[in-house]
Amino acid sequence: MTNSFVHTDMATEHTGVLRVERAAANLKSTFAGKGTASTLVLAAIVAAVLVVANRLVDSVAGGNHWIAGWALLWAVAFVAIALLAAPARNLTGSLRNARNTWAEEHHRAVQDDKTWELALRDSRVMADLNRAMSDAAVSFYHKNY
Repeated sequence: MTNSFVHTDMATEHTGVLRVERAAANLKSTFAGKGTASTLVLAAIVAAVLVVANRLVDSVAGGNHWIAGWALLWAVAFVAIALLAAPARNLTGSLRNARNTWAEEHHRAVQDDKTWELALRDSRVMADLNRAMSDAAVSFYHKNY
């Protein structure tokens, strides 16, 4: 007779842990996209607009017409999102391009410095650099004149 004290119908993983893992994967996929920066910039701009609109509604309404103020605040939010989405996307795109350009120029400058330091220590590298600069000057002269 084979009696088993093991209950195989029980879950092997905790459901709370599974939920947290799914939520973490969802957050990771949400913020891994290309438009994340523009979305965050848009959210920040809209939040600033809403703070200003809230101050104006509070000062004008005086607390008596809070439903109208609330509706006006939501209208301002939707209009701000509609009007500022493209500028926020353009801003983040230009900032990304500027960062990439700077990083490339910085990397090139670091590599040039390393090559120059090596050329100061090794005469063969200095001769190669001189030859390359001479060839570039000759080809530039023949191309332009």
